[in-house]
Amino acid sequence: MNLKKNTFQALVVVMSMTILKANATCAPLLDHPVRQLAGDQVDRLCEVYRGQVVMIVNTASKCGFTPQFDGLEALYRKYKDRGFAVLGFPSKDFGNQEYGTEQETADFCRLTYGVQFPMYATTNAKKGKADPLFQGLAEAANGDYPSWNFHKYILDRHGELVGSFGPFTGPSRLKRVIEDAL
Repeated sequence: MNLKKNTFQALVVVMSMTILKANATCAPLLDHPVRQLAGDQVDRLCEVYRGQVVMIVNTASKCGFTPQFDGLEALYRKYKDRGFAVLGFPSKDFGNQEYGTEQETADFCRLTYGVQFPMYATTNAKKGKADPLFQGLAEAANGDYPSWNFHKYILDRHGELVGSFGPFTGPSRLKRVIEDAL
């Protein structure tokens, strides 16, 4: 009887350690701490979005592609309950087309386009000065760095890149890629 009990306890410990180890690992492309837009909270992307399909977009509030916020928000609302997230990262890299403060950017996105998807701190996405997140995404996409605002990277539930799309690819054209990843 004690042998069975000890064996069971040992099995529980091994299984618990295995689960903890699996939960502790992060997909490298999402293993980045980032600060929320106009706030102090820092999220570690791989922890917050583990197991979700994620679209990462460098955004700008004063760009010809800015109306894509509508399409991004529509995708987010349509698929969020199925494990999909859009993550916006404002950038001043291309034509300095972002507001001066993050609060202005946050207010603009929320009030003008009804953006509810997560927005993070203003960052650099351009080749040569990209932050580690965008550098890793571009490297995974065979050097496909954003060439302008509203470049989109889609990652599957395992944090692996499934696609890189420039600003001329509107959000609605990405439904099939998202559905396949879900």
